[in-house]
Amino acid sequence: MKILVTGGSGFIGSHLCESLAKKHEVVCFDSLITGKKENLDGIGVEFIKRDIRKPFDAKCDLIFNLASPASPADYMGYPLETIEVNSLGMMNVLSNARKHGARVLQASTSEIYGDPLEHPQRESYFGNVNTLGPRSCYDESKRFAETLCHVYHEKYGVESIIVRIFNTYGERMRVDDGRAVPSFITQALEGKPLTVFGSGNQTRSLCYVGDLVNGMEKLAFSDMGFGAFNLGNPQEITINELAKTILELCKSKSKIVYSPLPQDDPRRRKPDISKVRKAVSWEPEVDMIEGLKRTIKWFRARGIV
Repeated sequence: MKILVTGGSGFIGSHLCESLAKKHEVVCFDSLITGKKENLDGIGVEFIKRDIRKPFDAKCDLIFNLASPASPADYMGYPLETIEVNSLGMMNVLSNARKHGARVLQASTSEIYGDPLEHPQRESYFGNVNTLGPRSCYDESKRFAETLCHVYHEKYGVESIIVRIFNTYGERMRVDDGRAVPSFITQALEGKPLTVFGSGNQTRSLCYVGDLVNGMEKLAFSDMGFGAFNLGNPQEITINELAKTILELCKSKSKIVYSPLPQDDPRRRKPDISKVRKAVSWEPEVDMIEGLKRTIKWFRARGIV
């Protein structure tokens, strides 16, 4: 198959490209606003610097759309670009898919649930999102992207699978992306205090990137025509527990310090993955401790000590 991966030089996108390139012809589009071209070095992928906010014509059988800033630091730094890539960019992806009869896998996010009032979160939950908050440029544009997928399916028959990605970690995360795992690892290895926002009792469910990519591929190559699926690890951990675990794994003597919780930061995150289990028999396999060890090793190899 000929596969297009938009946003393919980012953290998750590069792992996806690497996996797909073992069996298929893969082309990566990326504007490099947050991605790194070197993430694709040596994996046999054609790279084209392109911003999907502008219409494009790319003949392909399957499109994985991962083009969007994804960490709070990134989308708060590029709010208009985030809104545009998840609206204009999503429409351009779907229009291209319609023209060439391609299937689409849209990388959505657990953030469409906002600060959830339902726990764990199921795909049927409509969310609790603040449209006027600092995270709304990402949350609301991702929700709109899902709506576009639905409309193109209903009106034009474009097949799209929506994956709502929960917290994911692993090799190739950027040191400065602002998320807990790379921040804690970097601070622990450098002997700096680990910064925990709020009380640290808020929870996250961490999925290793290899498991996530496996789930995305299983869904993309399944025989389903349209649907939304949670992808994540339902093992829940508090931010305090995560910080202490990383300190132990890094053998660090760093202390934990606390800062005010940012506005609209979700208090709990845990996916209900029963739908994807039933659909394609997907389960996360990499234990969190093992995944964190791999991630720490990768950071050490890049000079973070």
